[in-house]
Amino acid sequence: MKSLKPVAMCCLGIAALASTPVVAEELSNDWQFQANINGWFPDIAGKTAFGVGDGRDFDVDIGTILDNLEFTLQGSFAVQKGKWGAFTDLVYMDLSASKSGTLDLTLGDLELPASVSADLNLDQTTTIWTVAGSYRLQATPSGSMDVLAGVRLFDADSTLGWNFSGDFGPITPPPLTGETNVASSNWDAIVGIKGHFALGADSDWSMPYYADVGTGDSDLTWQASLGLNYSFNWGDVGLNWRYMEYQLASGEKINDMNFNGPALAVAFRW
Repeated sequence: MKSLKPVAMCCLGIAALASTPVVAEELSNDWQFQANINGWFPDIAGKTAFGVGDGRDFDVDIGTILDNLEFTLQGSFAVQKGKWGAFTDLVYMDLSASKSGTLDLTLGDLELPASVSADLNLDQTTTIWTVAGSYRLQATPSGSMDVLAGVRLFDADSTLGWNFSGDFGPITPPPLTGETNVASSNWDAIVGIKGHFALGADSDWSMPYYADVGTGDSDLTWQASLGLNYSFNWGDVGLNWRYMEYQLASGEKINDMNFNGPALAVAFRW
């Protein structure tokens, strides 16, 4: 039942927005384009199981380790003609961090003895790529609403290096020093909504919103964002809050993950 809660929330949101009265549309049959440069710096939570070569896994809570962003590339591009549109969104993150003397991992089903500590080095690259088409249900001075359908790729590659010290007691110790890698690549179909609410008489301020939900290689993925934009003649500048969650298939080495945090965006329109 837990996995159905995000779906229910998204469906209720779609139903509420769809109930908004649609008045005379203001649509252009000219080609319209928008390119976004984004800066999303989320907190990352999730668990990953790293094989140690003896049939057992280290279960690592990556949220307690990943805290350093090495490199990120983020952007989106959209095209609109009349009621029909399409967009693509790319997020690439390269993260690296280390922990000294930590106990934030388990070996299989066993907690490590209190006398054991580990120095961990974790490197992770994550690519999240969305491609979708859209249909505009509403376009008025007070805002817009599109429905969308498409696909999203989630590709993650993690490398863990470790060095143990201390007395394992009756537990058969793993290799005291080593390195291992896990990777996951998932394609999922998604559906959702996106648009904006205009604020004020001159509509220079607006609140963009986005929500989607999907499944495929993953058991469930969903995403939502809400923000505040200011418009210029050339485009928009805004601050959004963006959340994305993945509930990956059982048995995957990379388990459930979520990304949660603020995002700065600069949009250019022509």
